[in-house]
Amino acid sequence: MMIGNESLDLKLCLVDSAQCFHWKETQRGFAAVVSGRPVEIWKDGDEIHAEGDFTREELRHYLDLDRDYGVVAREYAHIPQAKRAIELYPGLRVLNQPTWEALIAFILSSNNNVGRIRTLVHAVSRELGSSFDWHGEALYGFPTPEALAACSEEKLRAMGVGYRAPFLKNTARMVLDGFCMDELRCGCYANAHEKLTTLPGVGDKVADCVLLFGCGQTSAFPVDVWVERLLKSWFGIEGLSRKKMMCTARELLGENAGLLQQFLFHAARMGAIEL
Repeated sequence: MMIGNESLDLKLCLVDSAQCFHWKETQRGFAAVVSGRPVEIWKDGDEIHAEGDFTREELRHYLDLDRDYGVVAREYAHIPQAKRAIELYPGLRVLNQPTWEALIAFILSSNNNVGRIRTLVHAVSRELGSSFDWHGEALYGFPTPEALAACSEEKLRAMGVGYRAPFLKNTARMVLDGFCMDELRCGCYANAHEKLTTLPGVGDKVADCVLLFGCGQTSAFPVDVWVERLLKSWFGIEGLSRKKMMCTARELLGENAGLLQQFLFHAARMGAIEL
């Protein structure tokens, strides 16, 4: 199935940009289990192709192909640093991931580097998620809330998640007890952020990561060490807590602040721009 011909760097979006941690490189492209269904996406020249039990519209939404990033670039063209970051990565998109999957991945991301996060996501999915043989490749889906809630903390710790074990287990229980994930997508940013931070292991940064990458809240602006440095050096935002930095950045950069943040974050992390 051909799903588009937009400018898109699959490796950058699915692996290198630290938005998600479960995609696997294959001979054709990249494969993963998304929403319990295996899928593979690859490029043939300028065309983007996919195989799996998904509609074209679902995959275009996941890859954010229907957003005009040229409009985003023009919105921030008056900020030299932002203009430079966007120009560096014309194939970068901000993914629209399932909320539950983003939530689990970013709880595991706390105080971890990208390689370690991938290892933990794979370990939890392999032990507790659904498995698929995809053209000879073993693929694993994220565990359901039921599977995660039923798992003992000891077993989770044996997977390497450490102190995050009770966070995962208790978050799953809260979801099963009625915590509504859909409200995070349709509600306003402030309410969604406040609601998310009631979950175990979800602080301000993790909440904004989930909102940006798993809820379509494009104003969410996660602040880590890289983003904190660039906010200080480029925008003069300093002397504030990270939570206040997030709020100030949102006020300064508007409804698409989170989209810009991904370009800024990746450029800073890769050393492509000076801090």
